[in-house]
Amino acid sequence: MKRQNHSMITEFILIGFSSLGDLQTLLFIVFLLVYMTTLTANITIMTVIRVDRSLHTPMYFFLFVLSCSETCYTLVIVPKMLTDLLVTVPAISFSGCAAQLYFFVGLACTNCFLIAVMGYDRYVAICKPLNYTLIVSRATCMQLVVASSFCGFLISVVVNVLVFSVPFCASNRINHFFCDISPVIKLGCTDTNLKEMVIFFLSILVLLVPFVLIFISYIFIVLAILKISSVEGQRKAFATCASHLTVVIVHYGCASSIYLRPTSLYSSDKDLLLAVTYTVITPLLNPLVYTLRNKEVRMALRKVLSRYSLSKAV
Repeated sequence: MKRQNHSMITEFILIGFSSLGDLQTLLFIVFLLVYMTTLTANITIMTVIRVDRSLHTPMYFFLFVLSCSETCYTLVIVPKMLTDLLVTVPAISFSGCAAQLYFFVGLACTNCFLIAVMGYDRYVAICKPLNYTLIVSRATCMQLVVASSFCGFLISVVVNVLVFSVPFCASNRINHFFCDISPVIKLGCTDTNLKEMVIFFLSILVLLVPFVLIFISYIFIVLAILKISSVEGQRKAFATCASHLTVVIVHYGCASSIYLRPTSLYSSDKDLLLAVTYTVITPLLNPLVYTLRNKEVRMALRKVLSRYSLSKAV
């Protein structure tokens, strides 16, 4: 009977912003502007890194991959959210919901691992500068990116199986603007405690373990920087880490506040605001942080723009 009830649900209703009424039009305009800015910023970062040979280093290779992953991450959530703000009944099919959750979790986990890899890159660059090119070789960079993506999407497969093996026989109304883990699994009509425990353990693996490794890396980085005799040398070393550290705090801070807690503590209004932050705002902050706080990227951007202006003038 449970399997029959499960099969009866062919679509879900996303009611995240439906209570806002006419404000949804204003939200559509704001989110559209932010989304277009995010796409432009990430594409600009990727283009500059690809075109300027001075940025063909492991650090900027990882930044290129992160920008690409962030772009795909927003494509999974934001276009559907924008469409739903303009329709009366924001629905998503059962298979569409499963696909959205799969790519969302896979890309989110990949981003977490990539940010940890970027922390390792900064550790080697500052603590082992003489062996940097040997340790962080092109082959190693590719292996780290592939491993991050593989682990991210493997975890996503496990999460999807856990969430969508639950029989949905109570309601098909998801109290969110996309198919996230807690809002979907809460619709289950059986005991989901074991599944939630497994998901919580996976959240610790994805969020807490990389963050602890980054924290340990930065302890060694700070100790190495303090050994530099010149103040200017210390300033330059800290500057190379500032952008990454800002992204770490924003990314892991938002994600941890949502996923490192039991599903029973899920609060729709509060979590809706946090979800907007990590799905709409954070992907915009990453390229802005690396552009505004990074001198090399700013110089490369000026060179690319001046080159484009000259070619257009000719």
